[in-house]
Amino acid sequence: MNFQGFQAKYRRLFQESASWKLLRADNAPVILAFISDMFSDESEVPFGRARIALDAELERCRESGIWETETGAGSYLNQWIRAGWLREMDDQLTKTDASEVALRFSQGLDQRGTGTTASHLRIVQEAVRDFAVAISPNPDERLSLLEYRKAEIQREIDALNAGVVTELSEAQQCERMREIYQLASVLTGDFRRVEDEIRELDQDIRVQMIESDARRGDILLSVMEKEALLANSDAGSAFEGFFQLLCDQNRSTEFKDQLRSILSQPVAEQLTHLQQRFLNRLMQELNSESDRVFKIRRRTEESLRAYIESGAASENHAVDKLLNQLERLTVELKEAAPDFASELKKSTTLFLPVGNIQITSPQTMRLKNPDEKLDTSGVEEKINSRSPSIEMLDCLDAVQVKEVAYRIRDTLRRAGPMTIASVVSKHPMESGLEELVAYLRVAKSVGATTLADKEELEILDKQGIRIKASIPKYLLTADLFPDDIEEMVI
Repeated sequence: MNFQGFQAKYRRLFQESASWKLLRADNAPVILAFISDMFSDESEVPFGRARIALDAELERCRESGIWETETGAGSYLNQWIRAGWLREMDDQLTKTDASEVALRFSQGLDQRGTGTTASHLRIVQEAVRDFAVAISPNPDERLSLLEYRKAEIQREIDALNAGVVTELSEAQQCERMREIYQLASVLTGDFRRVEDEIRELDQDIRVQMIESDARRGDILLSVMEKEALLANSDAGSAFEGFFQLLCDQNRSTEFKDQLRSILSQPVAEQLTHLQQRFLNRLMQELNSESDRVFKIRRRTEESLRAYIESGAASENHAVDKLLNQLERLTVELKEAAPDFASELKKSTTLFLPVGNIQITSPQTMRLKNPDEKLDTSGVEEKINSRSPSIEMLDCLDAVQVKEVAYRIRDTLRRAGPMTIASVVSKHPMESGLEELVAYLRVAKSVGATTLADKEELEILDKQGIRIKASIPKYLLTADLFPDDIEEMVI
């Protein structure tokens, strides 16, 4: 690409990129400072709390003389949402990919490290080695590469058996610790891009429906094709690959334990308190981010389905088309016969009766037929009993939701992350749908991750009847539960 090509590319980014617009905004330092502070501990913040916090900060800035306008915080937040720097859904604010990119760029200016560190070189070497093994079509070449890696591991094992323990220097430990944080801090970028692409997909399909005369079948085919393109995009494929790793119980548990082990070492002091807290809550944060992506995708699909089934797009298109034809005919009529067009504006003696319908005679009224007399001859009076019946006592034998929560948490602590069907396989249900509802209430209360597919399970009710149910698939982990179950709001 030559100079002209680069210039055209950067000019387009200068005009269209939301991240670039944020960096060159007049109040960019205030926006970046507010986003950094507000989302330092949480990925989602209620709109009302963000407005109150921004109002307080703007008032301090006005008292210091660095802020002159009297515009309210709510107006600024709405402007930043329209600009694509924040996103609002269900009265909750989140960062966008544009604000993530701007924040990383700004923080990188003050936290620059050398680009030729041993950690970077080691990561590149390992990535090249793994990729070479993965793409090699020659079995012998693959085998030789794997044998070389096996020999390296065996040499380390032999050295440890001989009592030789190679330890990293303090500088190497600090370097690798910072590298781990830098790599982990950009993981959420893929989630932001997937969210943006889902919303762009929604907008593109709605525009296509309004501008074209396509039938519903063609529109549905377009939806499926765009969904496939979304899954194959860079951000979509990265998210799908990550989510498969997240669902791997062994790797997730191992990763979480290794993070805790690293943070318990003295080298963790090289990170700030907020950075240590971020790494400690990394798996919980990633679960929450993936759950939000699934929620946005599910809501988009439901909204598109309702929009397609209602036929609102075709009706709007038909009305717009008729209005355009009427305007065109009116202009042609005025240009063809101006005298005749002026005659149309004269008043006439025609009268059109409009308004409420007037009833002029009883025959025009629709009278209501009287109800038939209620036959009470077979009704027998019964005296209320003072002692409860067995049927009433059975109805009062309700499922204790807190006991279900204890049972689920204890099972997860022993067996690791599981779905509801997996927990039920270890503790079969005996109270029917009421007990199943209790499981679902516990999963929603702890914020379990909602997976894309569904799962089926069989349960028994109190009469011993077997019921087959299909429920949403939730991924439950023990760390989602509080230490005291009694504090849960179920």
